[in-house]
Order: sequence, then C-alpha cells, then structure tokens
Amino acid sequence: MTISRRQFCGSLGAGLAAANSNLFADEQPTKPLRVIAYNIYKCTGWPNNRPRAKQAVAKGQMAKRLAMELALYEPDIINFSESPSEELTKEVAELLGMNHVRFPSGGNWPGTLLSKFEIIESQNAPMKGQRPKELFTRHWGRGTVKLPNGNPLIVHSAHLYPTADPTIRLKEIRAMIESMEPDLKAGKSMLLIGDLNHGPDTEEYKLWIDAGWVDTFAKVGKGDGPTIKADIPKWRIDYVMAAGPIAERVIESRPLFEGAFRLNINDKESFALSDHLPQLAVFE
Repeated sequence: MTISRRQFCGSLGAGLAAANSNLFADEQPTKPLRVIAYNIYKCTGWPNNRPRAKQAVAKGQMAKRLAMELALYEPDIINFSESPSEELTKEVAELLGMNHVRFPSGGNWPGTLLSKFEIIESQNAPMKGQRPKELFTRHWGRGTVKLPNGNPLIVHSAHLYPTADPTIRLKEIRAMIESMEPDLKAGKSMLLIGDLNHGPDTEEYKLWIDAGWVDTFAKVGKGDGPTIKADIPKWRIDYVMAAGPIAERVIESRPLFEGAFRLNINDKESFALSDHLPQLAVFE
C-alpha cells in the first residue's frame, strides 16, 4: 500500500507528539512542601480571658477557627506545641484532611504532628536510655512522613523547657542531637519544627548549627523574624530547621504576623489564636 506525502508527514507528526508526551510525562513540576510550626496555646485564644475568646471556646469554635486560618497557607506538615485535648487536635486534622500523631508530654503540654501525607512511623521522646523526669516536660517526638515521590522525610516535633536558665534546655538538646546523630551522619532529609524556647544568639542555638541543622529563617528570611508575642512580637523562639538534602531546597521562611494569628492592638475586644505566631517554611 502506498501513502501520500501528506499522510506520511501527518503520521510522523502524531508519532513525535506522542513520543514527546511520554518523554516529559515524569517531568511535571512538583508542588512545594509547606511546613508550619505553631505553639497553639491549648487552643484557648490569646488573651484567653477576653469575652470573645471565652465565647469561642464555650461554643466549640476554636478547632474550626484554627483549621480555617491554617488552610489559607495550604500546609503539608504542621507541628503543634501546647496541644489541647486530642479530640480537638483530631478535629483540626480532619478539617484539614491531615493525618495525626500525638506526642504525650512529660508534663501537661503534649505535641501534635499533622501531615497531608502518610505518617509511616512515630516515636515519643526517642532518646537513648530512659527519659529523666526533668527532661521533655513539654514534648519531643519523631515521625517519618512518606512524601508523594515515595521518599521518607524525618520530622522532629519539639517544645523545649521554657525558663531563662538554659540548663535543662541544653540537656534536652544534647539528648536530641545524640539520638539524631545517625540520621544526620547518613545525610537524611530531616525537619526540626517547634517552639524551642531560645533565641538565635544562644548556646542552645549554636548546638543545633554545630550538629548540622540549618535555620531556614536565617538562610532565606528577612528582618528579625520574631514569633512571640502575637501583639508586638519581640523574640524569635519558634523554628523550622532542616538537615540533609531538603535544607538546600528552602525558598521561603517567615513568621505569620497576619490574619487571625495577629492580635489587633487597637481592638480591646479582639483575640489572636495564640500568643505565638506560626513559623512557615516552604521547600521547592
């Protein structure tokens, strides 16, 4: 059978189009990974003695308010410090379409890890040996998230000891780094997110950096980046830190001093969702 030149060229063009379609099928742009660290003040609103905050709690509105505000930033992974009841954090997770792991506290300040992706394993305070009673009275937990490409991402969710004296906090950090050391040496992609209760000019901060952690705000952020308090923020104590290959992919890091996260100081009846601001980091 003979075919015309027009038919031949048409067939060739269709074949090339199909080949090019297959060639670039696996090169579609991937969605950035969006991570938020947030101390949520037990989901009571701040200041929690204002009538509107009390009313929102009494009417069971706080989980919905929190979820709606977070949803604006399309987060993939969230850490909560100072979590309320598990019932409330599960409600937030369900509203956001996220998986949920709770990290019990050595005191009364449990943590929560939420993820759009499957959390394939988790451990509470995974330090070597038994946890001394004075350590991790807030929380520390480790989870492994399975990313859409199938790769694992290790996430440490933490809230460290809050006093001005750094003695206990330094012990906590050294215990954490000892536990993290095999993963750090193996060059695994890792995140450390939460309320670390120290500034970037401290011995505690230096321990993280010396261990191989990258402060995402210090790398790509602008200004001083304070995260507390939600009315007039002055101190940077909430972090998204990264280690391994993911640390090279951070493109944005900033506190969210906006919307319902921010207290309107000109409205004496208003309240913010917490006394802290969330810290957002985005990875390409």
